[in-house]
Amino acid sequence: MKCIHCQGEMKPGTAPFHIDRSACHVTLDSVPAWVCTQCGEAYFEEKEVDAIQELVKAIEEKTGAFATAS
Repeated sequence: MKCIHCQGEMKPGTAPFHIDRSACHVTLDSVPAWVCTQCGEAYFEEKEVDAIQELVKAIEEKTGAFATAS
């Protein structure tokens, strides 16, 4: 597998993931990913993307209660 940015070799590893939403900031330190040995670009497989999306959705549902409480 080649990196689409630099054509470097992708190897299994882990990478951090960070997302900002209006009510929260989520940082995951070590998510399984394909990581480029040349530039460090990370690609997440479908199961990791699905898990991240579920986590963010659950957090948004819980933090939505803060917005309605004001």
